[in-house]
Amino acid sequence: MKRFNLIAASFIFTAVFAMSAFAQTGGAPQAAGSGRIGLVNTSAFLSDKPGAGITKFKNAVSSVDNEFKTVNDELKTMGTRYQALGDEIQKLRGANSSVPVSGLEAKVTEFQDLETNIKRKQEDAKAKYERRYAQVVGPIYTDIIKAMNEFAKAKGYAVLLDGGRLEDAQILLGFDDKYDVTTEFITFYNSRPGAATATTTAPKQ
Repeated sequence: MKRFNLIAASFIFTAVFAMSAFAQTGGAPQAAGSGRIGLVNTSAFLSDKPGAGITKFKNAVSSVDNEFKTVNDELKTMGTRYQALGDEIQKLRGANSSVPVSGLEAKVTEFQDLETNIKRKQEDAKAKYERRYAQVVGPIYTDIIKAMNEFAKAKGYAVLLDGGRLEDAQILLGFDDKYDVTTEFITFYNSRPGAATATTTAPKQ
C-alpha cells in the first residue's frame, strides 16, 4: 500500500506482542506446545496483494490518508515550485546572468518565504494527521494487540516477535519459516466479527 507521504506515522507495533499474555497467566501451566516463539511481520498488515493484509487496519489507514489528500497535494505543489525556484536561482547565479540584482533578490525572497510556508504547513498538517491517526487507527491497533494475545494463547505461543523489525535491527539473522505465523494471524484477525470494516467520521479541515 502506498502510504501517505506527509509523515511517517509510527503507530505500528512493538517488538514483543504476547509477553503480556504470558505474564497474565501468573506462571500457571500452559497448554501443550507452550514456550514456542512465533514471528509476525507487521508490515504485511498493510499489504496491497489481493486477500492479504488486515482489512480493517488497511481501511482505517486509507481513510485517514484520504482525509489529508488535499493538504498533501498542496504540499507537493509547493514542493515542486520550491525545487524549480531553487534550480532557477542556481542557474542565474552561475551563469553571470544579465538579470538585475533586484530581480535575483526577488526570487531569493520568494524562495525563502516559500520554504517557511512549507515548513509551517507541514508541521500543522503533521500534528493534525497524528491526532486523527490516533483517533481512527489507535483503537484498531489496541484491538489487534488484544487479538494477538488471544492468538498466542490459543496456539500455545509464549511470545510473538515482530520479525521484520528484528531483521531491520539486525537482531534476527536467520529463522525457520515454519515459525513465521504472519499469514495465520492475519487470517485469524480478519475472521473475527467486525474485522472487515472501520467506521470513521472525517473532521472538518
